[in-house]
Parts: sequence; structure tokens; C-alpha cells
Amino acid sequence: MTSDSTPRVPMNRTILWFGLILSVSLALALAGCGKVDAKQDVGGTAPPPAQVVPDMDSNNFQVDHPEQFPIVTATSHVAAPELPVTGVIQPDASRQVPVISTATGRIIDIKARVGDDVKQGQVLFQVKSTDIAGAFSDYRKAVKNEELMKRQLDRTNILLKDGAVPTSALEVAQFNEDSAVVDLQTTKSHLEELGSDPEHPTDIVDMHAPVSGVITDQQIANGAAVQSYSPVNASPATPFSTGYPFTISDMSHVWIICDVYENKLAQVHMNEFADVRLNAYPDRVFKGRIGNIGQILDPNLHTAKVRLEVENPGIMRLGMFVTATFRGDTMETRALVPSSAIVHIHDLDWVYMPIQDNRFKRVQVTSGEILPNNMQEVISGIKPGDKVVSNALVMQSTVEQ
Repeated sequence: MTSDSTPRVPMNRTILWFGLILSVSLALALAGCGKVDAKQDVGGTAPPPAQVVPDMDSNNFQVDHPEQFPIVTATSHVAAPELPVTGVIQPDASRQVPVISTATGRIIDIKARVGDDVKQGQVLFQVKSTDIAGAFSDYRKAVKNEELMKRQLDRTNILLKDGAVPTSALEVAQFNEDSAVVDLQTTKSHLEELGSDPEHPTDIVDMHAPVSGVITDQQIANGAAVQSYSPVNASPATPFSTGYPFTISDMSHVWIICDVYENKLAQVHMNEFADVRLNAYPDRVFKGRIGNIGQILDPNLHTAKVRLEVENPGIMRLGMFVTATFRGDTMETRALVPSSAIVHIHDLDWVYMPIQDNRFKRVQVTSGEILPNNMQEVISGIKPGDKVVSNALVMQSTVEQ
């Protein structure tokens, strides 16, 4: 009875409320869709900003306005084939002079360093040597001996005039005097070669530069021991320096050592000239004469060492990298385009060529020499008659955007 007395909500009223809630939700959803559609309609009136559409091939592009990129036709240019190789600047071995210590001893002061420009006669280092004491002792003995032999010769001449001695005694005295003079000159020269003044001997000897140039090698340090000759045949256990104290190179002429592959050696000939460009100064071209073609190939790379002899204008430094270009005997036809038609990307050269339907393709080329009027050779990649974009940098900028 209690459950029967509980008031109930009529079924039709519940259905009515449910229908009302569903209608309101549907209206709100439709209103939101309308706003989205409205925004989409407004945005659809402006075209997308992109001007380049890439193709399946990453080097192909479609351009909206191809008239913005003028086209030129590659012309022909006849030139000898080129062989570019890399090389390194080295000193001319025929213009290198070793600095030899004239005295054995220990180095107490070094007045020059590797890489310094030095003049002939300039003091390079000082050696404290015991050789001076022995050489000066021999010199003083020779002086006294020559004085004695001179007095004996004078005495013999007097006795010979009085008939007290035979002529043979005079001959012996003259021979002894001559021998004493030779010994005196020899010991004096020895002191001078050691770098000491016979009249003012000292155990500290200055070592001078024999020629002017650049110090390209240094094998000594303060306190090191040196000896008075190059220890070429010295044993490994010797306490002396293992090389010349200094090596001075005349840098007015240098060598460029290049590596040329075996299959390209036919393009290289003795006494011919090659164009040389320094990586540090790529706009300057120098001439190098081929002075030697190595007779032994590198067993791993199969390259031969080719030596170029070049006059140094003062900007070439040892160890610099260069590019040398050898030219062949036969002539060949190459494409010629404006230098602006070639763009350098990631150490490679490229041009842009038009294809159908407003499309362009990027083509890798091997560029050659720049000629007058800003024209540049193309050794490979395109041929005379091909069409390319005249300003590849503008095209590249558009592609990157």
C-alpha cells in the first residue's frame, strides 16, 4: 500500500524532457559546425603562399611563375682537357742550407726559432765549448815554436856567413821555420773556424747564419749538447743532437708536391707548366713548371708524386694546400654559361634546367675555368645547346623558401 501511495512521474512527461534536451544539444552542435565552416570559407579566398612544389624526385620542382627565372642557352667553348689535382707546398731542397755547429759543447742561448726570417751573419745560438781551450793551447804553442825556429834560422845564417856551419844546416833551419809557419797558420785557422778570436779567446762561441732565409727546421733546445759536425753516422746512444741545429731555406722558390693517379699520368709531361691556385688565395693563379715525375707509385693509392717548381711572390707558406691544373694535348668542346648560372652547394656545383609544365630540375655539373665577361666553362653535366636558369642563386633561394 505504501508503494502505491508514492507519486509517479507520468511517462509522457519524461519523454518530453528528454526530447527537449536532445534538441538543444543538436542545435548547439550545428551552431559550432557553422562557425568552423564559416572560417574555412573565409580562409579559402586566399591562395597558399608556397611557390615551389617538389616532385617525387627531390631535384625536380614546379614553379608557379617561371617567367621570374630567365633562361639562357649554353654555348660551346673549345679548350684542352684539364686535370685538377691537390698538392702541398714544400721547401726547395736545392735551396736548403744546414747550420753546422763549429764547436762541440752545450747550448747556453738560442736567439732564433723555427719560422723566423734570418739574415746572413746573424747570431743564431751560443755554445759554451771546451774545444776553445785546446785549440788556443795549440795556437800558443805554434806561436812560440815559430818564434824559436825563426831565431834558429837567423843564427844559422850568421854562422854560415862565418863559415862555422855547412849549407845543409841552413837548409834544415829553413825547413823547420817553414814547418813552424804552417803549424801556426793551421792552429790560427782552427781557432777562427771555432768562432774565436786568436787574440781574445773565449769558451763561448757565437754560431752565425750562413745564408739568409727562413728557419724551416730546429733540432736544438737550451742546454742541449751539440758537436762540431753533423752526426750522420752517430750511434743511437750518442748524447748529441740527432740532426743539424737549424736548417735555413730560401723561400723565394718553393716546390709543390702533387699526387697524380696512375691512369692520369699520360696528361703530365716534364717541363710543361700547370696552373696553381692557393686555397688561401683562390683568385690568384700562378705558373708551376713540372720538374720531376716520380718513378715509384704509392702502393696503396697508385699515385705518383709530381713536383712543380714555383717562384714565390712572398705569400706562399710551407704546408699550404693548393690545386694544380694540368692541361692535356688534345682539344675538346665544353659548355659555356654565365657564372651566375652555377650555384655551389655542399662542395658541389649545380645548375637549374627547365623541363615541361613549369618544372625545373637541378643538375650537378663540374665547373671549369672562369673566362672574361663572367662566363664559366662546364666540363661535364650539361652540353652546348642546353638551357639553364641564368641566376641559379635566385632559384635556390626560392626553393629553400
